[in-house]
Amino acid sequence: MRSPIAIVDVDRPDTWTRYRSGLCNSCAANCCTMPLEVQLPDLVRLGLVDPFEAEHVAPKLIARRLLKARLVDHYSPRHGLFTMARRADGDCGFLDAATRLCTVYERRPETCRLHPQTKSPRPGYCAYGARTLQRRG
Repeated sequence: MRSPIAIVDVDRPDTWTRYRSGLCNSCAANCCTMPLEVQLPDLVRLGLVDPFEAEHVAPKLIARRLLKARLVDHYSPRHGLFTMARRADGDCGFLDAATRLCTVYERRPETCRLHPQTKSPRPGYCAYGARTLQRRG
């Protein structure tokens, strides 16, 4: 029997909900399961890269170190973007699995700060999913 509950598909922005203030308060942090692209200043703010290193070391070498440490999965030198590594379950490494809250909220990357209003596959919409509908066990 098919469930009458509509569950959002993060890979299909046409299933997303129009963003409104307060929506995040009851969400299961579905956006935190999408790939997270960050820039060097974000890595400094997160404490993964030292400010001196960011100023004096080539981004490609920083990327090599972060890839080896498994902190990032990919680096695009053309765009200067690092794709953060995720946990085996697909969640962002900074997401608390129990509370579904960001553990680095005050230092979160620009992508997270501007999502979903401007930095989003569908600006103004989010992959909202109520906490009660998410993961069991």
